[in-house]
Formats: sequence, structure tokens, C-alpha cells
Amino acid sequence: MSSSGLNTKLSTGTFTIKSACVVIVKTEWNADIVDALEAGCRQHLIHEGLSNILTITVPGAVEIPFAIRKCWEKLKYRDLRPHAFIALGAVIKGDTPHFDYVNKIVADSITQLNLTLPVPTIFGVLTVNTEEQARERIGGKHGHKGREAADAAIKMMSISLQIDQSTQKA
Repeated sequence: MSSSGLNTKLSTGTFTIKSACVVIVKTEWNADIVDALEAGCRQHLIHEGLSNILTITVPGAVEIPFAIRKCWEKLKYRDLRPHAFIALGAVIKGDTPHFDYVNKIVADSITQLNLTLPVPTIFGVLTVNTEEQARERIGGKHGHKGREAADAAIKMMSISLQIDQSTQKA
């Protein structure tokens, strides 16, 4: 942003873009955990006044970035284009290094989407050692990561809108 005369403070305030479209992309793997993540995520979005919520289900975590990119490309010029994506999944460590590869691929790909798409992609993929740790993150002692992902999406949409509005004035 230009330094000439721009004196605006941006924050993660909680004002909601009521007409925003949020796309949740979730996995089939560990469905009971991921479904609970989605339920908490949807519940929080609806509580905050959002009603345009689309869910896409993909086979596994590695397929999440493809679905996000494809969805953006198909909907970016529509009135109800996505204003944020939320990636939900649960990758639970097994006996092979597959866990490490999957987590790296997904994390790197979601980072790449955040750097290339004009809307935020929220990382709501649990990467845990055990199923018990996953359950602790869907309403247990570690909170509800689905709700947290929804909250992050709302805050990032807010920041994005504020940046757009403040740079139009500059």
C-alpha cells in the first residue's frame, strides 16, 4: 500500500459480510470427526448471520486444494462467488510416513492458494497423532477447530473488505 496519506487501521473486527458465500471443502476420510468439524463450522457461520454456505466433499485431504481451485475458477464471476474457503479434514498418524507427506502437501497447497487466490483459504485440517487427539479438537479440551476455522474465515473476509475499501480511498 502507498504511504502517501493513507492513515487507516485495519483489524480483525467481527463485522460480518452477511451476503458472503463461504465454501467448505471437507474430506470423506475420518468422516465422523470431519462431519463434527463441519457441523461446528456451519453452526458458527449461521450464528454470525451467513447463509450462503456450500459444502464440497472430496475423497481425501490431498484433493482439497484441487476442489478449492476448481470451485474458484467456476464461480469467480458469479454473483455468489466464494468470499472464503474453509478446508476441513482429519489426518491421523499411522505406521508409515504417509502422514508426513499428506500433511506437507496439504499445508503447502493451502498456503499456495492463499498466495494466489484473491480470497482467503482457511486451514481447518486436523493433523494429529491419535483419534483421541482429533476428538479433543471437536468440542473437547482443545476447543472446536471447526468453529475456529469459521471464525478465522469471518475475520479474514472482514480484513479483505477493509483493505479493499481503504485502498479505494487512497
